[in-house]
Amino acid sequence: MILVLGSNGQVGHELKRQLLERGYELLSPTRDELDLSNLDAVKTYLQAHQPTSMINAAAYTQVDKAESEPQSADMLNHRLPHTLAEYSQQTGAYLLHYSTDYVYAGQGTKPQDENAPLIPQSVYGKTKLAGEMAIQATTNRYSILRTSWVYSYRGHNFMNTMLKLASQRDVLTIVDDQVGTPTSADILATFSILAYEERLKGIYNLTQEGEVSWYGFAKAIFELARKNKRLPNVPKLLPIKTCDYPTPAIRPLNSRLDCGKLLKALDGVKLSDWKTGLSKEMTKQQLPGNQQGTSQ
Repeated sequence: MILVLGSNGQVGHELKRQLLERGYELLSPTRDELDLSNLDAVKTYLQAHQPTSMINAAAYTQVDKAESEPQSADMLNHRLPHTLAEYSQQTGAYLLHYSTDYVYAGQGTKPQDENAPLIPQSVYGKTKLAGEMAIQATTNRYSILRTSWVYSYRGHNFMNTMLKLASQRDVLTIVDDQVGTPTSADILATFSILAYEERLKGIYNLTQEGEVSWYGFAKAIFELARKNKRLPNVPKLLPIKTCDYPTPAIRPLNSRLDCGKLLKALDGVKLSDWKTGLSKEMTKQQLPGNQQGTSQ
């Protein structure tokens, strides 16, 4: 029995869908059924249901808000995974957990591998790194997947924000000096399941292929939307620098991740280009019943 936490979020939703399609038996409690900020309740749930594997897609992902709510961020990003790791150590259950590019220094222009310096610049990044370290110190039956720029046809993410703003504004200013790889929740879930089925151990980077700035990503979104006749008009895009768009949390300028270690562990499977993922997610969003996304 696999316990999937965060199954209403972008990644968790895709995990649940794909795992069920593969015939797995799942536990996927809703927020009403299990308060993940109540660690005693989490421990009680684990003891009552005795999952043999856990996939933790739950996290505090509001990067800017985390700066003013460090305790809330620490609860979900650090203390919760530590609790799951303790259960893993006690029972032998396998734990697959998600982390982020925000744990890296985020400098330079080359893709960062798993051994790159870990120098998080934000509360979000620091709490995610604390969660990683707690897992590693507690159990040896784990896999941590570091990813970045995740989006989906559903939920709160960059793609959906751009499409929403297109109907509200004639001009949009978008940062063009932060570079990374947009990664669809669909692809992330698919490769997560491959990692799960191989019971990989350790830390791995996982994003799609290629790289682009937020400005370039926005351009691609609007070009596809116009091509698919999704939007009658698209706003004018103006590139700006990070320093011209101050935010409470410091963003990494370099979110490129080297995924070679994971691909080698999975016997050379190939990751698709981010543009392929974008086209697929845009198509799914236009399907009946998918127009209104569910928040993470």
